[in-house]
Amino acid sequence: MRGGEGENAAGNLVLHLCGNVRQWIVSGVGAQPDTRDRDAEFAARSGLAPGDLAAKLRATVEEACSVIERVTPERLAERIVVQGYGVTVLEAIYHVVEHFSHHTGQIIFLTKALTGEDLGFYRHLSGRGAAAPGEKAP
Repeated sequence: MRGGEGENAAGNLVLHLCGNVRQWIVSGVGAQPDTRDRDAEFAARSGLAPGDLAAKLRATVEEACSVIERVTPERLAERIVVQGYGVTVLEAIYHVVEHFSHHTGQIIFLTKALTGEDLGFYRHLSGRGAAAPGEKAP
């Protein structure tokens, strides 16, 4: 759902995050083939249900985590080229963290705007509905 052609739907942002993580971490750091079609991430108008998008994102992040777990301290200073940018492996990892955070904020904002509800991420800090230590929050 988008308000206009100049806006992104949450689903497109999820596809974009998957593409960015794969390109920078799985391909750039992990030396796997780069098959990203960035334009398609924003052009998609249907095809995946919310649960499928979540599963795709989870699988992509898990694959990236697997790549990062294998990075040695020596590799952090290694120079690689991703999207035409010459960066170190550490810079590539930090780029993805920052990029992921930025778009996650957009997705949260869109979700709250569409549902009109607090998503409850920090409910445990408000004193209302807080869980006791060791208990699951409501």
